[in-house]
Amino acid sequence: MDHFEKSTINETAKRMVEASQKLSFHPYSPKHCKIELPSRTECIDIVQRLRSLFFPGFFRFSEFSADGMIFHVGAALDGIAINLKEQIRRGFCFSCSGKGTLQQCNRRAENFTGIFISRLPDVMHLLIEDVQAAFQGDPAAQSPSETIFCYPGIYAITNHRIAHELYKLGVPVIPRIVSENAHTITGIDIHPGAKIGRSFFIDHGTGVVIGETAIIGDRVRIYQGVTLGAKSFPLDEKGNPVKGVDRHPIIEDDVVIYAGATILGRITVGARSVIGGNVWLTQSVPPDSSLSQGRDVKPGNA
Repeated sequence: MDHFEKSTINETAKRMVEASQKLSFHPYSPKHCKIELPSRTECIDIVQRLRSLFFPGFFRFSEFSADGMIFHVGAALDGIAINLKEQIRRGFCFSCSGKGTLQQCNRRAENFTGIFISRLPDVMHLLIEDVQAAFQGDPAAQSPSETIFCYPGIYAITNHRIAHELYKLGVPVIPRIVSENAHTITGIDIHPGAKIGRSFFIDHGTGVVIGETAIIGDRVRIYQGVTLGAKSFPLDEKGNPVKGVDRHPIIEDDVVIYAGATILGRITVGARSVIGGNVWLTQSVPPDSSLSQGRDVKPGNA
């Protein structure tokens, strides 16, 4: 490399570093101390390890006998807890921008990791019901095992149930890493804040979007391209979106939403309703409604 090329690279590198340090959210900004970021690789590996525990014999541990499973599951949980605690600590340090002490972040991370680990059996029971819902809801499924191995909806809801537990605890950053991993792999975008009930099934899945404040009841089934989104959101005096406002739909029990339907705003879709493909819905409908494209969408139009 000649002198001209070296000088160009050195000057470009200098300008890029100067530009990056002007970003208030840069972890190495002079405005705050150096911050350790959570590792996306480690977070995703933790999810994969948890997936193998939720579905024993399907991904890892398939070579172990039933008698040895308790020992191996316990050892795996111990390793997950150690790694997760470190990532949660980094998440807290990142979110507090270096204002908290290392001891404070450590204590919070240890406490939250313990709570999260204790909730895993409940998450596992929910996932067992999700798998059964996928098997019963798709005539093409040959067995529940096939849905575990192959279905993007099961992959996405597994990530979501993990992310949601971390979200409820107030763990920063990591829930989004977990949910966006599923989004990248499956094309299913579920915000970790969304509340999803039992026996949930997403068929096909590509293009599904479920917003942060959406609430979904039990035994709900949705198809590809469905959006549970916000119609609008309030802005503060500076023009920035106000955080934490309920702005996504409530879907009650036993609702079916077919491909391409768009449901927007804090509205309610009543229990046992059927929302047809490509329906655009911005107002609540009562229980037992049946809506299809081209029909006037009004409460009571069943």
